[in-house]
Amino acid sequence: MITVVKLDAQGQVLIRYQGEATARTEQGIVIQARWTLPTRDLGYTSFEPDDRFTEYFYSDRWFNIFAITRPDGVRKGWYCNVAEPARILEHQIEQVDLLLDLWVAPDGQTLILDEDEFAAAPLSEYQRSGAEQGLRTLLHLVETRQEMFSVILPHI
Repeated sequence: MITVVKLDAQGQVLIRYQGEATARTEQGIVIQARWTLPTRDLGYTSFEPDDRFTEYFYSDRWFNIFAITRPDGVRKGWYCNVAEPARILEHQIEQVDLLLDLWVAPDGQTLILDEDEFAAAPLSEYQRSGAEQGLRTLLHLVETRQEMFSVILPHI
């Protein structure tokens, strides 16, 4: 098991949870986790008990990506957190969340989230620049159907 620690821009712990590491590379780690909280309706999707999260963390990218499926394996979409590059340790992942998020529906439609919070946040220029680059990279990966987004079907 590995513990994921999500921090705010000032380094305060926002959430801590556990998952199982399923793959490691020089620049990243993939973990499996399950939604264990009550249903959370976000409007564009909902997280429900026992939803499966395949989470991709990178030590060289300004984001992480959560591929989300229902317990029966049906894809709900991808929730992407714009964040500082992850600090990946043997039994822990630490990542500073930078508020900006991206939802990608199974058909490839995107929804940029929390832009107002990001604009008002007390972030350094380094964090703000990295976050903007992270969002651009994510949108490019979706648009060009690269990496985990290669399973998105083209629009007809």
